[in-house]
Amino acid sequence: MWNLLVKINKNLIYAIPLLMVGGFCFGVAFDAGIVKGLKQLIMPLTFLMVYPMMVTLNIKHLQQGLKNVKLQLLAQVINFGIIPFVAFGLGKWFFADQPYLALGLLLAALLPTSGMTISWTGFAKGNMGAAINMTVIGLTLGSLATPFYVQGLLGEAVDVNMVQVIKQIVYIVFIPMVLGFLTRTALLQKYTMSEFKKSIAPRFPAMSTIGVLGIVFVAMALKAKTVMADPAILGSIFIPLLIIYTLNYVLSTVLGKMFFARGDAIALVYGTVMRNLSIALAIAINAFGEAGANAALVIALSYIIQVQSAAWYVKVTDKVFGPPPEEAG
Repeated sequence: MWNLLVKINKNLIYAIPLLMVGGFCFGVAFDAGIVKGLKQLIMPLTFLMVYPMMVTLNIKHLQQGLKNVKLQLLAQVINFGIIPFVAFGLGKWFFADQPYLALGLLLAALLPTSGMTISWTGFAKGNMGAAINMTVIGLTLGSLATPFYVQGLLGEAVDVNMVQVIKQIVYIVFIPMVLGFLTRTALLQKYTMSEFKKSIAPRFPAMSTIGVLGIVFVAMALKAKTVMADPAILGSIFIPLLIIYTLNYVLSTVLGKMFFARGDAIALVYGTVMRNLSIALAIAINAFGEAGANAALVIALSYIIQVQSAAWYVKVTDKVFGPPPEEAG
């Protein structure tokens, strides 16, 4: 079972589109009442996705991350000072009369970094320590800032229940973060750090994969009939998403090459382009009622671009930044 989950986790590039198709087929085939019942699974699936990631994160890196101030500061300027406003502008442009699709763009842009940030930085042989720092800092800041960005930018267009949004973030980010930290502490009292990293830690990302794929399945099922009635909506969503991701890759790559060594530059790219889409999905569905399903559709489609582009970028990192130091020369 664990081997299967680990294998799926390493092949999200195929698993996510497959589950999206499966969710679409389920949503089309079954009665609306049955499909809406899937919303009850969002909270446990989100916990299953977030909690394992928190167990493998070392919260102490938050303090350590402040040592590399220039890198961390630039990452957060991109994450909170540029990309959300690009997403807001594109949402106003492409979805002027569909504010909840614009909300989906904004939510996808407001929650930077995930386990994928660390994984892809490792695959590209970037600075893993910096990536871990960005993940902890970005997730914390994003969770705190999201309610205020949504209220300030889209409060006039969508029904924002600040209390509900904050409650959802507490439930799906901070409670799993605390429980994950406690679990990690307990495990490290029983196992050495080397035993934990070798035998225990690899299982948690595999558990998280179940939550990710489940949320993607539910999100697609909820909007399947809408997509069936108007397939062109998919194209209208993909265009602004492609613009956001392309701009983010170009901006982070250029700034990374200008200011940092290879490893830090790669961490900057994956620490700003990778988004915590699962948390964004859960907030969209749980905090914004029926209309939130429109936002969830945007976020679900973001998975395809994010995973595919991350895999592609790994293949070009040596050409962009040069080979790793041990391979250079």
